[in-house]
Amino acid sequence: MTAQDRPLRRAEIRRERESLILKAAEKVFAEAGFGGATMQLIADMAGLPKANLHYYFATKEDLYRQVVRNIFEIWLHAADSMDGAAGPAEGIGAYIDAKMEISRRHPFGSKVWASEVMHGAPVIQDYLETTLRDWTEGRAQVIQRWIDAGLMAPCDPKHLLYMLWATTQHYADFGHQIETLNGGKPLSDKQWKAAKDGVKAIVLRGIGVL
Repeated sequence: MTAQDRPLRRAEIRRERESLILKAAEKVFAEAGFGGATMQLIADMAGLPKANLHYYFATKEDLYRQVVRNIFEIWLHAADSMDGAAGPAEGIGAYIDAKMEISRRHPFGSKVWASEVMHGAPVIQDYLETTLRDWTEGRAQVIQRWIDAGLMAPCDPKHLLYMLWATTQHYADFGHQIETLNGGKPLSDKQWKAAKDGVKAIVLRGIGVL
């Protein structure tokens, strides 16, 4: 390895370790909550010395906020499908697809967010009052434009968003319940597709675009 390659390798190692820590933290925070989680538990889950965690994240709160920020940024990008969409069928349909896939691939992150909010958002209230509020207002304006243009049935855009969040995130937050009702097995690829298609059909018929 040349001297020029070493900084690139160090950066790669840093990214890998941060990813490993964040993945472990998602699971521990989802299962133990913020109060029950410890940096030692997360280090054990990641298979790293506790000192490594503090090198990348000074405090448990710093790590927790990054976990929350990560899942929210993934959700934010899921709504990109609404921007520039030809209409609500395409925009909301793609948003449902994306959110359902996030619930499938990032269940622990979704559970961390749900637990935090259900406990009154003691750590991320500032995030709710700024980033989430601004994002929600922006998406509600897009939906309202579709309503004003006669492209979908009138409704309160925010309540439509709340319903979409509740429905799509249910598949992550209540995954154990769904698995139990599915004979104790995770949903198969075929079942996930059926779930996405079913949710889209119900919602799009409800807003008069299907």
